[in-house]
Amino acid sequence: MRIGEIAALVGVTSRAVRHYHHIGLLPEPARRGNGYRAYTVRDAVLLARIRRLTEIGLSLDEVRDVLADDAGRELVEVLGELDADLARQEREIRERREVLAALLEAPPTSDGPLSPALAALLESAPATGSPAAAKDREHLALLDAAGGGGGAELYAALRPLAEAPGVGALYERLDELAGAGAGVDDPRIAPLAAELVAAVPDEVLAMIPDGEPSPTGFGRVLLEDYPPAQREVVRRVMEALAVRVRATRGRSV
Repeated sequence: MRIGEIAALVGVTSRAVRHYHHIGLLPEPARRGNGYRAYTVRDAVLLARIRRLTEIGLSLDEVRDVLADDAGRELVEVLGELDADLARQEREIRERREVLAALLEAPPTSDGPLSPALAALLESAPATGSPAAAKDREHLALLDAAGGGGGAELYAALRPLAEAPGVGALYERLDELAGAGAGVDDPRIAPLAAELVAAVPDEVLAMIPDGEPSPTGFGRVLLEDYPPAQREVVRRVMEALAVRVRATRGRSV
């Protein structure tokens, strides 16, 4: 195989292959008499391994360490792992296409393209002019689009909360903390955070991954979207929910 062929086979660019050669991550293959590189199946397997490791977030230095540890593995073992990875990708693509098919059949909404389950959740919520409620809708839409919203089961579990008559009043109290005079020491913060935590159904807690919610990653981005006093409320809610999740998992062990 030539460089363009191996790049197309693995799903990377020829430029990426040359870069991996340059930094010593991918050994230079033998060259034909005409000077062109001649890649083998083993080269393709190694390149696919590099692609997979970088896709899951490893730095190139970390990839180098992993490859060094795997140097003694049999080719059939590596091929089996790559086959499993391809099966995972096929499954994810199939699931995304199913969601896309449902979106194409559903009428457009003002929130943009949403999964049918999230669209149903938002439609069940009472109409409100609360800016805080609108922000929550934006955050859910972002999670939904990124594939991290938790799916139909989570949206179904959130429905009782969305339909609860007292939620509107909680949003109004959160809106009141958006003013310039509201700081992180505002006496309204603690009781509002406690009531918001208490309003979250246990069914929702069961779907929260261990260690979440957390003020890192998406949680950090979410927090930065609020003014100081509201941010403090949301931060306290995240911390208290994480404690509830741990307590729930502890009781179930």
